[in-house]
Amino acid sequence: MDTPRHDKNAGQQPKNIIWIDYMEYKARTRGFDLAILEHILRHAAERYYDTKTQRLVVIGRHRRALVLVAYEEDNETMTPVTVHEISRHQIRLRLKTGRLVYA
Repeated sequence: MDTPRHDKNAGQQPKNIIWIDYMEYKARTRGFDLAILEHILRHAAERYYDTKTQRLVVIGRHRRALVLVAYEEDNETMTPVTVHEISRHQIRLRLKTGRLVYA
């Protein structure tokens, strides 16, 4: 079941995060904590647009791993779609080839 979450940021209307079943499944099978992923979604500064998937992505640290979270966003919600580990080398290559562009 999809579960909306939100937090209270002073001076800002927080966006609800909609956790779709697929994302919860991927996070669980890959050993990622949803609370840490939520923090990355809300606060990480490193954000790109993936020209192949046409989704927004955010990069952040999940414990010791560098992760990429692909998500969709509208005025009121953020919906993470998938998450996986990524290396700085992979990010640089995707920027160089135009797969990722700064959001």
